Amino acid sequence: MRKGFTFISRARERGFTLIEILVVISLIGVLAGLVLVSFTGSQKQARDAGRKSDLKQYQNSLEVFANQQGGLYPSYDGVAASSICSDLGIGACPQDVRAGEAGFIDYTFSANGSGAGTVDATRYVLWAKLENAADYWVLCSDGRTGAVPEIGWADPTEGVCPL
Repeated sequence: MRKGFTFISRARERGFTLIEILVVISLIGVLAGLVLVSFTGSQKQARDAGRKSDLKQYQNSLEVFANQQGGLYPSYDGVAASSICSDLGIGACPQDVRAGEAGFIDYTFSANGSGAGTVDATRYVLWAKLENAADYWVLCSDGRTGAVPEIGWADPTEGVCPL
């Protein structure tokens, strides 16, 4: 009888108490929450890097277009950059993944000239709203590239670079 009793008490010593299990579960929950918070910031940075890359693709296409058109660009003012894709010969236009959501715009294009898509513009500006910072990322035909703070932002017109 004594042997059976000892066996039962040792079996109880090997298990975890309810409090120990709850502590471990709560620690795992806290660590998972910290990971998710840092992962969200990384996602924003990745989407911003994609925006910058997409705008650079538009800029490269505009420069190729201008080389074929005697140095002139298509003339539009403040339109979605995707609307100039047919002029540039781009099949699949890059678009902002969050465009249409509150506070987000699609990539935007502005150029001087007579407008309506005629090929007589001599300068342009491309821009997009960044997600990780309260800035707009701007690319200008004169080669300037950078961030412009959202405070005091006004959409560029006539291809005038805000940098």
